Amino acid sequence: MAETVLETYGLTMRFGGVVASDNVDFKLHARELRCLIGPNGAGKSTFFKCVTGLQTPTEGEVYMRGVETTHWMPHQIASLGIGIKTQTPNVMDSLSVFENIWLAARRFFNSREANRKTQDIIERLALGAIARNDLGQLAHGERQRVELGLVAVGDPWLVFLDEPAAGMSAEDVERMTGIIHELNKTTAIIVVEHDMQFIRSIAKMVTVFHQGKILMEDHVDRVMSDPTVRNVYLGKNA
Repeated sequence: MAETVLETYGLTMRFGGVVASDNVDFKLHARELRCLIGPNGAGKSTFFKCVTGLQTPTEGEVYMRGVETTHWMPHQIASLGIGIKTQTPNVMDSLSVFENIWLAARRFFNSREANRKTQDIIERLALGAIARNDLGQLAHGERQRVELGLVAVGDPWLVFLDEPAAGMSAEDVERMTGIIHELNKTTAIIVVEHDMQFIRSIAKMVTVFHQGKILMEDHVDRVMSDPTVRNVYLGKNA
Protein backbone atom coordinates (compact mmCIF):
# COMPACT_ATOMS: atom_id res chain seq x y z
CA MET A 1 0.00 0.00 0.00
CA ALA A 2 1.29 3.47 -0.89
CA GLU A 3 1.86 5.90 1.93
CA THR A 4 -1.08 8.15 2.81
CA VAL A 5 0.06 11.75 2.45
CA LEU A 6 -3.21 13.60 3.08
CA GLU A 7 -6.27 12.73 5.14
CA THR A 8 -9.28 14.73 6.27
CA TYR A 9 -11.87 13.63 8.80
CA GLY A 10 -15.26 15.32 9.04
CA LEU A 11 -13.93 18.49 7.42
CA THR A 12 -16.66 21.11 7.69
CA MET A 13 -16.72 24.81 6.84
CA ARG A 14 -19.70 27.02 7.64
CA PHE A 15 -20.28 30.60 6.59
CA GLY A 16 -23.21 31.66 8.76
CA GLY A 17 -26.03 29.34 7.80
CA VAL A 18 -24.29 28.11 4.64
CA VAL A 19 -22.36 24.83 4.84
CA ALA A 20 -19.70 25.08 2.13
CA SER A 21 -17.85 21.90 3.13
CA ASP A 22 -19.93 19.25 4.85
CA ASN A 23 -18.26 16.49 6.88
CA VAL A 24 -15.74 15.56 4.16
CA ASP A 25 -13.57 12.46 4.61
CA PHE A 26 -10.78 12.37 2.03
CA LYS A 27 -7.58 10.40 1.49
CA LEU A 28 -4.67 10.80 -0.94
CA HIS A 29 -1.71 8.47 -1.39
CA ALA A 30 1.90 9.12 -2.36
CA ARG A 31 2.40 9.88 -6.09
CA GLU A 32 -1.35 9.91 -6.66
CA LEU A 33 -2.91 12.56 -8.92
CA ARG A 34 -6.45 13.51 -7.97
CA CYS A 35 -8.70 16.02 -9.71
CA LEU A 36 -11.47 17.77 -7.79
CA ILE A 37 -14.46 18.77 -9.89
CA GLY A 38 -17.95 20.19 -9.39
CA PRO A 39 -19.88 23.33 -10.32
CA ASN A 40 -19.49 26.68 -8.58
CA GLY A 41 -20.64 26.37 -5.00
CA ALA A 42 -20.11 22.60 -4.86
CA GLY A 43 -17.47 22.89 -2.12
CA LYS A 44 -14.28 21.91 -3.93
CA SER A 45 -12.64 25.34 -3.62
CA THR A 46 -13.54 25.58 0.06
CA PHE A 47 -12.06 22.12 0.62
CA PHE A 48 -8.89 23.22 -1.22
CA LYS A 49 -8.60 26.35 0.95
CA CYS A 50 -9.17 24.43 4.18
CA VAL A 51 -6.48 21.82 3.52
CA THR A 52 -3.94 24.44 2.32
CA GLY A 53 -4.41 26.75 5.30
CA LEU A 54 -6.11 29.55 3.38
CA GLN A 55 -9.18 29.01 5.56
CA THR A 56 -9.61 27.38 8.97
CA PRO A 57 -12.37 24.76 9.00
CA THR A 58 -15.24 25.08 11.45
CA GLU A 59 -14.95 21.39 12.37
CA GLY A 60 -12.89 18.37 11.44
CA GLU A 61 -9.21 17.54 11.09
CA VAL A 62 -6.51 17.63 8.42
CA TYR A 63 -3.41 15.39 8.50
CA MET A 64 -0.39 15.46 6.20
CA ARG A 65 1.89 12.45 6.54
CA GLY A 66 0.38 11.92 9.96
CA VAL A 67 0.97 15.49 11.16
CA GLU A 68 -2.17 17.41 12.08
CA THR A 69 -2.23 20.70 10.15
CA THR A 70 -5.85 21.72 10.74
CA HIS A 71 -5.09 25.18 12.13
CA TRP A 72 -1.81 25.85 10.33
CA MET A 73 -1.11 28.84 8.10
CA PRO A 74 -0.11 28.29 4.44
CA HIS A 75 3.57 29.08 5.09
CA GLN A 76 3.64 26.51 7.91
CA ILE A 77 2.11 23.88 5.61
CA ALA A 78 4.61 24.76 2.88
CA SER A 79 7.44 24.20 5.37
CA LEU A 80 6.53 20.49 5.43
CA GLY A 81 7.61 20.21 1.80
CA ILE A 82 4.27 21.04 0.20
CA GLY A 83 3.77 23.22 -2.88
CA ILE A 84 0.66 25.37 -3.25
CA LYS A 85 -0.30 27.16 -6.46
CA THR A 86 -3.35 29.35 -6.01
CA GLN A 87 -5.08 31.52 -8.60
CA THR A 88 -3.36 34.60 -7.10
CA PRO A 89 0.27 33.52 -6.59
CA ASN A 90 2.88 35.60 -4.78
CA VAL A 91 5.20 36.64 -7.62
CA MET A 92 7.30 39.72 -8.39
CA ASP A 93 6.56 41.15 -11.84
CA SER A 94 9.61 43.44 -11.81
CA LEU A 95 12.03 40.52 -11.38
CA SER A 96 13.08 38.07 -14.07
CA VAL A 97 11.86 34.50 -14.42
CA PHE A 98 15.21 33.26 -13.13
CA GLU A 99 15.15 35.61 -10.13
CA ASN A 100 11.59 34.63 -9.15
CA ILE A 101 12.37 30.91 -9.27
CA TRP A 102 15.74 31.39 -7.55
CA LEU A 103 14.13 33.24 -4.64
CA ALA A 104 11.62 30.39 -4.26
CA ALA A 105 14.48 27.87 -4.28
CA ARG A 106 16.49 29.89 -1.75
CA ARG A 107 13.79 29.26 0.85
CA PHE A 108 14.87 25.61 0.90
CA PHE A 109 18.50 25.50 -0.30
CA ASN A 110 21.79 27.38 0.01
CA SER A 111 22.78 29.76 -2.80
CA ARG A 112 24.78 27.23 -4.80
CA GLU A 113 22.07 24.57 -4.63
CA ALA A 114 19.40 27.17 -5.37
CA ASN A 115 21.26 28.04 -8.57
CA ARG A 116 21.34 24.40 -9.60
CA LYS A 117 17.67 23.81 -8.77
CA THR A 118 16.64 26.95 -10.64
CA GLN A 119 18.52 25.94 -13.77
CA ASP A 120 17.01 22.46 -13.59
CA ILE A 121 13.45 23.79 -13.32
CA ILE A 122 14.02 26.25 -16.17
CA GLU A 123 15.14 23.36 -18.39
CA ARG A 124 12.29 21.05 -17.31
CA LEU A 125 9.64 23.71 -17.96
CA ALA A 126 11.22 24.94 -21.22
CA LEU A 127 11.68 28.46 -19.83
CA GLY A 128 15.21 29.04 -21.13
CA ALA A 129 14.18 31.47 -23.87
CA ILE A 130 12.45 33.76 -21.36
CA ALA A 131 14.59 33.15 -18.26
CA ARG A 132 15.94 36.72 -18.24
CA ASN A 133 12.61 38.37 -19.06
CA ASP A 134 10.73 40.21 -16.34
CA LEU A 135 7.69 38.26 -15.19
CA GLY A 136 5.42 41.23 -15.88
CA GLN A 137 6.26 41.00 -19.60
CA LEU A 138 5.14 37.40 -20.05
CA ALA A 139 2.05 35.97 -21.74
CA HIS A 140 -0.48 34.19 -19.54
CA GLY A 141 0.61 30.65 -20.42
CA GLU A 142 4.25 31.51 -19.76
CA ARG A 143 3.36 32.96 -16.36
CA GLN A 144 1.46 29.79 -15.47
CA ARG A 145 4.55 27.70 -16.22
CA VAL A 146 6.72 30.01 -14.14
CA GLU A 147 4.25 29.84 -11.26
CA LEU A 148 4.38 26.05 -11.42
CA GLY A 149 8.17 26.33 -11.38
CA LEU A 150 7.98 28.31 -8.13
CA VAL A 151 6.07 25.39 -6.61
CA ALA A 152 8.19 22.58 -8.07
CA VAL A 153 11.65 24.02 -7.34
CA GLY A 154 11.41 23.05 -3.66
CA ASP A 155 11.10 19.32 -4.50
CA PRO A 156 7.67 18.99 -2.82
CA TRP A 157 6.15 15.59 -2.04
CA LEU A 158 2.62 17.03 -2.29
CA VAL A 159 1.40 19.79 -4.62
CA PHE A 160 -1.94 21.63 -4.73
CA LEU A 161 -2.87 23.28 -8.04
CA ASP A 162 -5.88 25.58 -8.34
CA GLU A 163 -7.06 25.74 -11.98
CA PRO A 164 -3.59 25.52 -13.58
CA ALA A 165 -5.03 25.49 -17.12
CA ALA A 166 -7.30 28.53 -16.71
CA GLY A 167 -7.05 30.95 -19.62
CA MET A 168 -4.42 28.94 -21.48
CA SER A 169 -4.13 28.31 -25.21
CA ALA A 170 -4.40 24.74 -26.51
CA GLU A 171 -0.62 24.64 -26.95
CA ASP A 172 -0.02 25.86 -23.40
CA VAL A 173 -2.51 23.32 -22.01
CA GLU A 174 -0.72 20.50 -23.83
CA ARG A 175 2.61 21.65 -22.40
CA MET A 176 1.12 21.94 -18.89
CA THR A 177 -0.26 18.40 -19.19
CA GLY A 178 3.21 17.04 -19.87
CA ILE A 179 4.70 19.01 -16.98
CA ILE A 180 2.10 17.72 -14.52
CA HIS A 181 2.63 14.11 -15.64
CA GLU A 182 6.38 14.54 -15.17
CA LEU A 183 5.93 16.08 -11.73
CA ASN A 184 3.55 13.29 -10.73
CA LYS A 185 6.31 10.68 -11.12
CA THR A 186 7.65 11.75 -7.72
CA THR A 187 4.92 13.93 -6.25
CA ALA A 188 1.30 13.54 -5.14
CA ILE A 189 -0.88 16.19 -6.78
CA ILE A 190 -4.36 17.60 -6.18
CA VAL A 191 -5.83 19.66 -9.02
CA VAL A 192 -8.97 21.77 -8.78
CA GLU A 193 -10.11 22.36 -12.35
CA HIS A 194 -13.16 23.19 -14.51
CA ASP A 195 -11.71 22.27 -17.90
CA MET A 196 -13.06 18.78 -18.56
CA GLN A 197 -10.78 18.17 -21.55
CA PHE A 198 -7.76 19.01 -19.42
CA ILE A 199 -8.99 16.71 -16.66
CA ARG A 200 -9.36 13.85 -19.13
CA SER A 201 -5.74 14.39 -20.22
CA ILE A 202 -4.20 14.28 -16.73
CA ALA A 203 -6.51 12.42 -14.35
CA LYS A 204 -6.94 8.83 -13.29
CA MET A 205 -8.97 9.34 -10.13
CA VAL A 206 -11.54 12.12 -9.81
CA THR A 207 -13.46 13.36 -6.77
CA VAL A 208 -16.82 15.01 -7.51
CA PHE A 209 -18.18 17.55 -5.02
CA HIS A 210 -21.85 18.43 -4.67
CA GLN A 211 -23.44 20.67 -2.03
CA GLY A 212 -20.31 20.50 0.13
CA LYS A 213 -20.15 16.70 0.11
CA ILE A 214 -18.26 14.14 -1.95
CA LEU A 215 -20.76 12.75 -4.42
CA MET A 216 -18.45 10.28 -6.16
CA GLU A 217 -14.82 9.15 -6.28
CA ASP A 218 -13.74 6.89 -9.13
CA HIS A 219 -11.63 6.53 -12.25
CA VAL A 220 -12.06 9.45 -14.63
CA ASP A 221 -13.73 7.30 -17.30
CA ARG A 222 -16.39 6.01 -14.92
CA VAL A 223 -16.97 9.50 -13.49
CA MET A 224 -17.38 11.04 -16.93
CA SER A 225 -19.87 8.34 -17.98
CA ASP A 226 -21.90 8.36 -14.76
CA PRO A 227 -25.44 9.66 -15.54
CA THR A 228 -25.67 11.83 -12.41
CA VAL A 229 -22.30 13.46 -13.00
CA ARG A 230 -22.97 14.00 -16.70
CA ASN A 231 -26.43 15.47 -16.25
CA VAL A 232 -25.83 17.57 -13.15
CA TYR A 233 -22.21 18.72 -13.53
CA LEU A 234 -20.85 18.19 -17.00
CA GLY A 235 -23.94 18.56 -19.14
CA LYS A 236 -25.50 15.89 -21.31
CA ASN A 237 -23.03 16.52 -24.14
CA ALA A 238 -19.89 16.18 -21.98
